Amino acid sequence: MRTNEKDVIGMKAVIFDFDGTLADTLPVCFLAFESVFEKYDNRTVTAEEIKAMFGPSETGIIRENLKNRNYDKAIELYYDIYNERHESTVQNNEEINTLLGYLKTGGYKLGIVTGKARRSLDISLEHLGLNNFFDVIVTGDDVEFPKPHPEGINKALEYLNLSPNEAVFLGDSDADIMAGKQANVHTIGVHWLPNYQTIEFSIQPDGVFSHVNEFLSSIPKMKRI
Repeated sequence: MRTNEKDVIGMKAVIFDFDGTLADTLPVCFLAFESVFEKYDNRTVTAEEIKAMFGPSETGIIRENLKNRNYDKAIELYYDIYNERHESTVQNNEEINTLLGYLKTGGYKLGIVTGKARRSLDISLEHLGLNNFFDVIVTGDDVEFPKPHPEGINKALEYLNLSPNEAVFLGDSDADIMAGKQANVHTIGVHWLPNYQTIEFSIQPDGVFSHVNEFLSSIPKMKRI
């Protein structure tokens, strides 16, 4: 764990990335994408190749990278597999649930800013029982410019009627940290789930946590004003 406590004084909102941050959904994302490219392009794509496509929503990734033009059917296949394999692939994380419950009961505003499409995020939130925690959700469908552009974080702050110095943004990728930096919020890099996007951040977050409980124990120091 590395953090600079003085920069987070005044925290009123905690905004999260989703894949690799709030839920270990990357394996089911990879599985669904692999199936799409295998069926429609007859090619094998690796997890690293899929990560390199991240930025747009799943529908955007398929439309930008699939050679076969049968986009609508490919997108439906993606969501079918994502939904069907979610329960067996993505584990419910009790530490994440505890963290969200602690923040919610403590009066903090909670948000998600993700590149995922609304449809896949809704599938995940339903499967994991996380529907009722968040005050604002901004998906890849809601922005013109995906992360590392700060548009999504700025939209969340505007909706919550908060200034950047009142919010913390947590994510597992360089794009997350860059978006947070450009939005002028306190940034926290996380490596607390089995699968995450960036092993070594090329842009240093204000803090890095390898365990959920480390962040949980730091919250009282981020006192609200």
